[in-house]
Amino acid sequence: MGITKHLNFDTETKSIGKICKALGHPTRIQIMTLLWKRDNRTCGEIVELIPLAQSTISKHLLELKKANLVNIKNEGKKIIYSIEVNNIEMLKKYLTSYLSTFEISEQNKSTVLTTRQARGRNSYLKQYNYQFPDKKIKQLAV
Repeated sequence: MGITKHLNFDTETKSIGKICKALGHPTRIQIMTLLWKRDNRTCGEIVELIPLAQSTISKHLLELKKANLVNIKNEGKKIIYSIEVNNIEMLKKYLTSYLSTFEISEQNKSTVLTTRQARGRNSYLKQYNYQFPDKKIKQLAV
């Protein structure tokens, strides 16, 4: 059996780690985006906008709550979710500081992020397409 190393990180580093882990799932990023656009939503309102089961959305909201990214407020039988702005500010500060330590010129970037308009059931979601110049992209006949 291996020995687990326990490193003592400062509180801010631990918080950033929890936040990044929670944001490691596309559904949770989409939930955060919806809450950022309009705060104070119920789980039912989020389910109407993301085509997943209510139980799935609830589990994702629980993960966001564990990472202190959302606040909950009880109003009768409803639970209202809102963004914990202080932790988002801490993440923003960290990423700004981290990204300022290096510079990549636009000419040297190997990927280009583009967006395309989705059609059909998920038309409200942004669809991202990463283009890699070294690889051939299959074109679908429309």
